[in-house]
Amino acid sequence: QVQLQESGPVLVNPSQTLSLTCTVSGGSLTTNSYCWSWVRQPPGKGLEWIGCIRYSGTTYYSPSLKSRTSISRDTSKNQFTLQLSSVTPEDTAVYYCVRDLGVGIGYDYWGQGTQVTVSS
Repeated sequence: QVQLQESGPVLVNPSQTLSLTCTVSGGSLTTNSYCWSWVRQPPGKGLEWIGCIRYSGTTYYSPSLKSRTSISRDTSKNQFTLQLSSVTPEDTAVYYCVRDLGVGIGYDYWGQGTQVTVSS
């Protein structure tokens, strides 16, 4: 059973960098075929894909967030990390890490989600 757990600050000041880590257990970040993604859901809105890091280490980002987003990984700890820079209150959301089966297929494992609020 694959399990994912997000960790990181729940309150971020505007213009600062949001940083979240996802720890994966029961599965490996380097297993062929999967992409490990970050998605978010702002209050009252739908789910938004932020980006992912493939088993190979290649990263992909949402075009609308690409200029502010960086996803990296530490395979020795089986963790991957999201950094979102220059945040504004519009970045307030529940952030999830997920195992991504591919475009149009969906996500099969989810973290529990972490509420991040951008506010001074």
